[in-house]
Amino acid sequence: MPKQERYRSIIDVHVILERDGEILLLERQGTGYCDGMLHLPSGHLDDGEPVTHGAAREAFEEVGVRIDPDALRLAAVVHHRQRPDLARIGFFFATSRWEGEPYNAEPHKCGKLLWTDPAILPSNTIDYPAAGIRAYLTGTPFTLHGW
Repeated sequence: MPKQERYRSIIDVHVILERDGEILLLERQGTGYCDGMLHLPSGHLDDGEPVTHGAAREAFEEVGVRIDPDALRLAAVVHHRQRPDLARIGFFFATSRWEGEPYNAEPHKCGKLLWTDPAILPSNTIDYPAAGIRAYLTGTPFTLHGW
């Protein structure tokens, strides 16, 4: 009997930038995935990269802010089932400490930036990050989404 390969999952990193009771969302555009909908600064973890470094890197790539990985606090982990054959694990980190003013650093992927009250998310917020934001607000360290 052939040896079965171990299960592997995509690891996502999401950054909740906190300022004056609001968080930063980005409107997706031109990506082919949920265009016109809102998401946090986020992306995939690179091979060999610690999750906090990946989160800081993604925030810089998408909104131009520099974050010390040590300034990130784990807000929630979401095990997300995107479709029957694809699941992801999302690490949601929060911080109110960064250098620079957020701006649209990827205009080919992002239509605009929006500061919003996390307790009243816009209706066009993607369900997956919305689940992480709700967990962050309620202090729930882990949640399943889409299972």
